[in-house]
Amino acid sequence: MRRLGELEAEIMDRFWRWNRPATVREIVDDINEQRTIAYTTVMTVTNILFHKGWLLRGKEGRAWLYTPVRSREAYSALLMEDALGASEDRPAALVQFVEKMSADEVAALRTALRNVGRRPKP
Repeated sequence: MRRLGELEAEIMDRFWRWNRPATVREIVDDINEQRTIAYTTVMTVTNILFHKGWLLRGKEGRAWLYTPVRSREAYSALLMEDALGASEDRPAALVQFVEKMSADEVAALRTALRNVGRRPKP
């Protein structure tokens, strides 16, 4: 999986923070509060995100309404899986990763591992 580009990530961040569908106009207006960006630039990148499978879209009046397909957490998990795939020794890479975690993160990992084992298989 390829990491999101800078503007792709900036656009997806808004969807994830807002936790709702949005139009390109809403994204542009929000970005323009910090810096100037053209509507067509955001429209193009949003369309790319749609074609890459990161967004769904449906018509609302004359505008497209976009909705994220994955959560920020799912994206992070994909990045971690990709990073593990770069190692020839996944268990060693996991050890290196866990050694850098805080005590709270290790506790959360333990809880997650226990819960994953309890979930029914699809």
